[in-house]
Parts: sequence; C-alpha cells; structure tokens
Amino acid sequence: MAYRHLFFDLDHTLWDFDANSRLTLQELYVSEELKKRGVHDFDLFHKNYLLYNDKLWERYRNGHIKAEELRWKRMWLTLVDFKIGDEKLARYLGQRFVDMLPCRTLLFPDTIEVLQYLTDKNYSLHLITNGFEEVQHNKIRNSGIAPFFREVITSEGSNSLKPRKEIFDYAFQKAGASPSESIILGDSLEADILGGINAGIDQVHVNHLNAGPGSITPTYTVYSLKELKGIL
Repeated sequence: MAYRHLFFDLDHTLWDFDANSRLTLQELYVSEELKKRGVHDFDLFHKNYLLYNDKLWERYRNGHIKAEELRWKRMWLTLVDFKIGDEKLARYLGQRFVDMLPCRTLLFPDTIEVLQYLTDKNYSLHLITNGFEEVQHNKIRNSGIAPFFREVITSEGSNSLKPRKEIFDYAFQKAGASPSESIILGDSLEADILGGINAGIDQVHVNHLNAGPGSITPTYTVYSLKELKGIL
C-alpha cells in the first residue's frame, strides 16, 4: 500500500458547505424577517454571502484578518449590498449563523460509502481543516462521520492554516504519520493541493464542481468521491 494516512479536507470536500449554508441562511432570513428589513431577494443575498465568505477566508488564510472579523464581516458586507448598514445586526447574524450551521448534515454523494470502503482497507483517516475547532467537531459529529476519523486537525487547534507547511507538520506529529505515507484530499487548489505540495506529500483534487485546470497541478484529480476507489 503506497499510502497509510489519508488527510481529508472537510468543507466543500465531504461536508457540503454551500448546501448547508444556504439552508442556514434561509432559516435566518425567515426567522429574523430580513425581507422586512430590506433584503428583498434571498437568492442574491445567498450569492453575495458566498462571494464575501470566499474573499474573507482568503484574507484569513493569508493572516490579514482574525477569525472574529471573518465571522461578522461576511454578513456586514452582504447586508451593505442591500443598503443595510447595521453592524449590530451583522454581528448577531454572524454569531447565529456559526451556531446553527454545524447542525446541518448534508454530505456529498457517497461520502459514507467511500469512508467505510477506505476504513475497511485499513487506511488511517484524518481531517485537516481551516475551520474553527468547536464548529468543525460539531459538523462531523452531527453528520455522522466522526467515527471514521482518528485525528481532526483544525487551523484553530494547530495555530496555522493550509497551505502553510506548519499545519501539516502538526498533523503528521499528531497522527504519527510520515509524509512518504500520507496524502491530502481536498477541493481547494490554493489550500489543499498547494498545502500538500508545500508539505511534500501527494494530493487528490476532489473537483466536485468540474472546474477547469488551474495553475497548480495535483497528483490526482477526481470529480466525485466514488472515484477515489480507483486510486486508493
């Protein structure tokens, strides 16, 4: 067996962040009566939220902003698009979103089947995620995938972020793994694949969105989790 330790990303790879966040935002939209406050189009609200979330996560990964700023500013910027300059509301929605989101349980197709297949083949499965400690542990527990993973490494717990080499060094130490027997599996070329390259390990780009090739070339590319059976 070429690999013994499989390091999975969580959001957008196993746990369907876009679908789960949409459901959470819909619930907030209704419960907080955002339409009456001036958010006239939920689909636009959701689209803009994802846009700002991606931009702010990039700034967070690069060390330009703190976690707390990420959490409320993605809501603030989205509300401002609807001419709602209410920082108190943005901070409230940001906290409620973080509290509610981990309760969602939508996974990508075949997640459980593939994790069971890999477990049965005696791989050691771990998670390495740029998310927050409590939030990510709640996600994996509520969605039923916690038993598959031996170690869960978060950016908050490791005090580092993908694609930095330091978070991988921390993960190898915690998992008792060496780079030569490890592989990273994730959706992000900038975080997961570049991170794997920086750490000196092979990578699988889990390209659920069928995005075109970027400037970073992974060791492997799959377009569904089920395709991992052809590699591992």
